[in-house]
Amino acid sequence: MTLLETDLDDVPAPQGQLTLKLLASRQDTNFYGDIPGGWLVNQMDQAAELAAGREAGGRTATVAIEAMDFLSPVRVGSMVSVYTQVQEIGHSSIKIDVEVWVRPPHGQRIEERQKVTEARFVMVALDDNGRIRAVHSD
Repeated sequence: MTLLETDLDDVPAPQGQLTLKLLASRQDTNFYGDIPGGWLVNQMDQAAELAAGREAGGRTATVAIEAMDFLSPVRVGSMVSVYTQVQEIGHSSIKIDVEVWVRPPHGQRIEERQKVTEARFVMVALDDNGRIRAVHSD
């Protein structure tokens, strides 16, 4: 069955904007040859910072990461895509939903992509001195 033969609403799809795309390589593995969860969290944090920085027009920092479950392992050679979606903007904070999807090393079809994890990142806007500031200047 091809993607065109399926109902598009039945095909899981990432939410948000593609913010980072990279290859999970051998240099990213732990002692046992696996891609560690911490590596994924690092990629998610970078993507959240990029999205928050665009919204805040400058420097931001992570202040919280809400619950995260790892749904499946990431294999060496997988294409890792990190999606971000701004959910809420406060006075100095920005809440961003981050999803990680992978396509396995030899995966060619879009149906082969799968969600690995998701979390909500809470970011704050910072001034040049590293102090919390308003997201949008009045």
